[in-house]
Parts: sequence; C-alpha cells; structure tokens
Amino acid sequence: MVATNSIVGHRGSRDSRDEMDDLPDEDVAKDFYAKYEPKEVLGRGVSSTVRRCIEKETGREFAAKIIDVSADLEDSQGLTLREASLREINILRLVAGHPYIIELHDVFESSTYVFLVFELCKNGELFDYLTSVVALSEKKTKAIMKQLFEGLHYIHSYNVVHRDLKPENILLDNNLNIKISDFGFAKNISPKERLYDLCGTPGYLAPELLRASMYENSDGYGKEVDLWACGVIMYTLLVGFPPFWHRKQMIMLRNIMEGKYEFCSPEWDDITDQPKDLIRKLLVIDPNERITASEALRHHFFQTVRARVGEFNARKTFQLAIMAVRAMIRITRLKLTPEPLSIEILRTNPYRIKTLRKAIDGCAFRVYHHWVKRGEVQNRAALFENRPKVEVKYLYQQSIVNITTT
Repeated sequence: MVATNSIVGHRGSRDSRDEMDDLPDEDVAKDFYAKYEPKEVLGRGVSSTVRRCIEKETGREFAAKIIDVSADLEDSQGLTLREASLREINILRLVAGHPYIIELHDVFESSTYVFLVFELCKNGELFDYLTSVVALSEKKTKAIMKQLFEGLHYIHSYNVVHRDLKPENILLDNNLNIKISDFGFAKNISPKERLYDLCGTPGYLAPELLRASMYENSDGYGKEVDLWACGVIMYTLLVGFPPFWHRKQMIMLRNIMEGKYEFCSPEWDDITDQPKDLIRKLLVIDPNERITASEALRHHFFQTVRARVGEFNARKTFQLAIMAVRAMIRITRLKLTPEPLSIEILRTNPYRIKTLRKAIDGCAFRVYHHWVKRGEVQNRAALFENRPKVEVKYLYQQSIVNITTT
C-alpha cells in the first residue's frame, strides 16, 4: 500500500541537500510549488515521502504526502498506486469534519505524482509517545480511547472500515488530542457487505479477518475488525506491550484466533476492573458478540460520577471537606512512604515494586530501542519479556546444583 508509517507525524528534520534533490521536477508539480514551499522530510514509505511544507500565502504549516504513482504496481487488492491513492482521497473527504480524524487540506495530481496536503501534527505518533513513557495511566488511556471511539463511531456511521488501526496511525496534535490517520487500507462498504482480503498489521488483526484469508467458506468480516484493534491498542497503552505478541508469528496468529491473552502480573496488578472489562468486551472472538464503538462510549469506564443535586447543607459540606483533606493527607503520606525492599525481593522478583519496574522498563527501552523495527509495534514487547527460555533456565538451575555439590 502507499501508506507510510506516519502520514503527518513530525519526527525531526534533516535539512540536507540530498533530501531537497529528490523532490519532483518543477514542471511536474508546478501547481503544488506555486502554493506551497516544501521543507524537511518527516517520514518515508515504499512509494511515498512526507514533508513539512509552508503555505506561501498564509505561512501556515502542513504536511505533504508525495506519492510516486509512475510505477505500474498493484497492491493486495489489485489496485494500482494511483487507484489506491484516489480511494484514500475519496474516503478522507467522506469522513472529513470530525475533530479526531486527520484533515485533508489540499490535493494535487499529475501524471507521475499525487500530492496530499494534511494538517500537521507536531507531536507525532501515539506509538512514539508511548515509547517515551512506556505505559499510560488509566486517566490518560481513558482520554485517548474516548476520542478514538468517537472518531471510529463517526467513521463507521459512513460505513467505512479503517482496517489498520494501530498506535502508528494515531497522531497527536499540539494539545495531545488524537487524529486518526492513514486511510490507505480503508474501504467504503454497504451495510451487509463482507470483506475477504487480508490487510493490516499482524498484531492487530481480528480473528475473523484471519479466518477470511485462510478458509474458503469463511463468512468474511466487516467493521467489527476495527473494534478488535481498539482492544489491542487499549491493552498496549495501559501496560506498554500488546496482548498477543510472540516471537514466532504463527504462534501469535494462533493466539489471536483463539483469543488467548491474559492480564498478567505484575503489570496489571494496579489496574482497576473497569478497563479490563472493556478490553474483554472488545477482544471477543465472535464479531457478533463484540461491543460496538457507540456501546464502548457508554461503558462505565467512561462514565463520570455525578453529584446529586439537592438542598445545600453547610454542616455536611464542612464535614465532607474535612474528610477529603484528611484523605489527601493520608494518601500523600502513603505515596511518600517508601515500599520495603529487601535483597531477597531484588534477587527473586524485582518487578514486584512498581517504581522499580517502570525504571527498569524505561532504561531497557532507552538502551535497546534501536532494535525496534518501525511499523511493527509487537516487536517492542520483546524488550520487556521477562520469562527465561526453557534451556537457559535449565542451565542456570544445573549450575546452581553443581556449585552447591562441590
């Protein structure tokens, strides 16, 4: 597909002459050059490049996705690069106007290039944000997932299925509000239409999508695959790694088909039951039983407790204020009181201490982040894999036995 890892996410600048030399010729894209001044590269794909650009008349910044459609290539659905780009443009225009969906500002087309000018999201991808913080709190996860479900509900109301929801395709604007992007795999379907082609990112594929690609008598899939992906995203935001990841992709796909995942300890020990319940309702194997975007927004995880409106009682209000102050003092003292840490805990289970666990995870990722392959967030989980391989564990046990017997 023509989509890049990040359509409009800002990942830094490299103002080199080589980057400016690979721009399309002036005569090919004269309309684009007349209106915009291209700047540094923000991202690259197989057949596309994303650049920051400035609108000459207003001075506003945008992100231009420049797609080379000269090659006679076809994607998995039999569409050429030009046809796939035009389909993406049509879908973006169909779902335009929502605050949590990326805005397509301008389009230019020539015989060899297609230029898509998007709003610029300077805070980049949700993937990069998650990488820097390891995991999000329930409060931040709630804010992001609420926006994601609202945007997805809007997309589904137009009978559009995205088919590639993942943290790399969710961008953050200046206020850290999300923007659903990269509609390269999206498709407009009729209410009863079923799809059968395989597309998306392995760790986020729904069971029915995998079945549709494996079995001829499959029932196909529909918009429900996006809700499964939301469940994977929500799980990943809360603990920093996806639910179905495995080093061997075939085992990972089998786990997806069987809906085999767990709220493992200690990462999930401090997370309440509400987000777990919502994830369980999203990661349901049967798409007919899976929660919809509108139902997800009504889940109690997103509901706020409202105070009852009644006659004002000064005495009760004062007592409540005193109780609240006392509670805050106790919570503050509890937070500042260090958790007992012994040599035995450090040796056997250092991950039991939440503060130490986050410090270890953060340091590990900063040291080994260069191992992470862009576009495959499930590889990131390998950095936090704490279970030793069987043969390594056996050798360790044997060495201990040898030491104690000699």
